[in-house]
Amino acid sequence: MNETRTSSPRVEPLSAAEAVAAAGDFAELRAGPAGLVWNAFDPADGSCRLWLWRGADAQCLTPDGFSARSRVYEYGGGAFCLGRDSLVFVNDADQQLYLQPLTGGTPRAVTQGERRYGDLLQAGEQVLAVEESHTDERVEHRLVAIGLGDGSRSVLFEGADFYAAPVLSEDGRQLAWIQWQRPAQPWTATRLYHARLQADGSWGEVRCVAGDTGEEQALQQPGFDASGRLYCLSDRNGFWQPWGEREGAWQALPAAAADHAGAPWQLGACSWIPLGPESYLASWFEDGYSRLGMRLEDGSLQHHASAYSRFRSLAVDCDHLYVIAANPLASSAVLAIRRDDGQVRVLAGGRSPLPPERISQPQPLHYASGDGQAHGFFYPAQQGESLPPLLVFIHGGPTSACHPVFDPRIQYWTQRGFAVADLNYRGSTGYGRNYRQALQHNWGVVDVEDACAVVAHLAERELIDPARAFIRGGSAGGYTTLCALVRGGVFRAGASLYGVSDPVALAHATHKFEGDYLDWLIGDPQRDAERYRQRTPLLHAERIQVPVIFFQGELDTVVVPEQTRAMLAALADNGIEAEAHFYPGERHGFRQASNLAHALDAEWRFYCRVLERP
Repeated sequence: MNETRTSSPRVEPLSAAEAVAAAGDFAELRAGPAGLVWNAFDPADGSCRLWLWRGADAQCLTPDGFSARSRVYEYGGGAFCLGRDSLVFVNDADQQLYLQPLTGGTPRAVTQGERRYGDLLQAGEQVLAVEESHTDERVEHRLVAIGLGDGSRSVLFEGADFYAAPVLSEDGRQLAWIQWQRPAQPWTATRLYHARLQADGSWGEVRCVAGDTGEEQALQQPGFDASGRLYCLSDRNGFWQPWGEREGAWQALPAAAADHAGAPWQLGACSWIPLGPESYLASWFEDGYSRLGMRLEDGSLQHHASAYSRFRSLAVDCDHLYVIAANPLASSAVLAIRRDDGQVRVLAGGRSPLPPERISQPQPLHYASGDGQAHGFFYPAQQGESLPPLLVFIHGGPTSACHPVFDPRIQYWTQRGFAVADLNYRGSTGYGRNYRQALQHNWGVVDVEDACAVVAHLAERELIDPARAFIRGGSAGGYTTLCALVRGGVFRAGASLYGVSDPVALAHATHKFEGDYLDWLIGDPQRDAERYRQRTPLLHAERIQVPVIFFQGELDTVVVPEQTRAMLAALADNGIEAEAHFYPGERHGFRQASNLAHALDAEWRFYCRVLERP
C-alpha cells in the first residue's frame, strides 16, 4: 500500500521560513551488500549527509564538519560510492575523497591536493572517478583510479574534453563510459566507449561503440546486465530510450516512446538499470509526469508506485527496488518497493507541512505558442479572488525541467492568493529531442514567447487576471524573466534571482562545462554579434517599464554581482523602480536557509507593494 505521511492540519499560510525548511531533498542513493545509502540535503545548514538503512531505522553516517558534495563540472554529482563494509565520498569543503566504515566514525582522507572528484565507482580496493584539475592555463578532465589504501593515483583515460558515467561489468573485466568533445553538450552529442581488462591489469582494446556514426545522438547512463551485455540510453530515435549491443550492432529495446532520463547536468544519475537481455527497471516521462516500471523478458511491463509523479536515482537488490520519489502532496522520499508484490515503504522523507486539502495540486498545461506548443503545470490559488494574480515560474538551465511534485515555494504563493504557472517552455527536457533542440539559437525568443503566451492562455480560460501577471526565475530563468520584461506589455513586475542580464559577459566568465553553451543557445558572439545585442537585457533596459527585484550572491562566479549592479544602475537611470538584495556568503544558487527565507519574503512584499496590497 502506498504511504504518504503528513503532519497535522494548519490554518495560517506557510511562512517563508517554513517553506524553506520543507525543501529538504535527496541527491542520490546506492544499494549494496551492507544496505542502502542515500545522500540527504538539509536546508537548515546546507549540508549533504549520508544515511545508511539496513532494514530497520536509518542512521546518519556523516559526522559534523563533513558534507558529501562534488563540484566536478561545477554541478557535481556521483558524490559517493558504496563498498562491502565502507563507503567513499567527496567532501564539499576540499573536494577530496574520504573513506568511511559503515559502522561510523571519523572519515579518513584518501586523497590530498587541489583536484576535484565525482561520479565515484568502487572497484575492489580502488575507486574509479572523473577527475578535474585546474591550472592557470586550462581545466582538464580524465578518468582515474585511486587506491583506497595509499591514495595512489593512476590515469585510466585522458584526452577528451569531458568524461562521465564509468561503469563496470559484474565480473569487473569490462569498463564503459561516456565522453564528449567541445562544443557539444552532454544532451546534444556524446560517445560511448568500452574497454576490456588485460592480463597485466591495464585497460586495453578501447573502442567507441556508439555515437561515432555521423548521426548526432546524445548517449547517457551505460550499464551492463548480469551476463556482461552493454546497454545505454540513446536519443537517436527522438527520445532517450534503452538500447543494447547485439553482435556488434545496437538495437532499441522495447520501450515507451518517451524520455527515460532528463538532461545530465549532474553526474551520477540513474533513471534506468539493465537487468537482462530484454529486461530493465526504468522511469520515463508521460505528459510531464514520471512513471516507474520493470520491463520483463516476456515483454510485459510491471508498473510501480503509481501514487508518485517523479522518480530519480534507481537502485535494486534481490528483494527490493529503491528510488527517490515525489508526488504533489509531499516532499521527496526514499522508497523501498518489494519486488514480489510491489508494496511501497517510505524509508525517509515524504512529509508535508500542509494537510492535503490545503495543497494546490498541479494541472497539466498544453498551449499554443509561436509556431509550436509549450507545456507546464498550473497551480490554482488557494484563496482570494475568482480571477487571481498569476506568478509565472521559469526554471533554470535552461535545458532543464520542472516537475509536478510538492514544491513548498509554489505553495507559499498559492496560499497567498497567487495562481502559479510552472513552465516547461520549448527547450525543456522530458518531451523528446526535438522539443529540447527547439532552444538552439532561440534562447531569449521561444522561452519568452512561451512565458507570455501562457498568460493569454490562462486568461482565455478565465483562470487568472492577466492585468496582474508576474514573472520570476533564477539563473537562466532570470534571463528569460528580464527578456520578457524588455518585450513588455504582459507582466506587471518581475524577479530575477542571480539572473543573466549580459550573455556576452557571461560567456567570458563561465566555466568549461558551459564554455560553448551560449554558442548553442544564441550563436557565435562575434559572427552573431547583432543577435547578442538584440537579446541582451542590459542593452535594452530602457524598454523595461515595470518594477524589478533582484537577488544576488556576492560570491557568484557564474553570474557575477557586477552584472546585477549594472542592470540596477541602468534601470535607475531610466527612473524604473528596482530593488536588490545582495548576500555576502552566497554563490550561484542560494543554500543558506536564512537567506532563502529572506529572499522569498522580500519577493512577496515587493509584489504586495506593486499590487498596493496592505
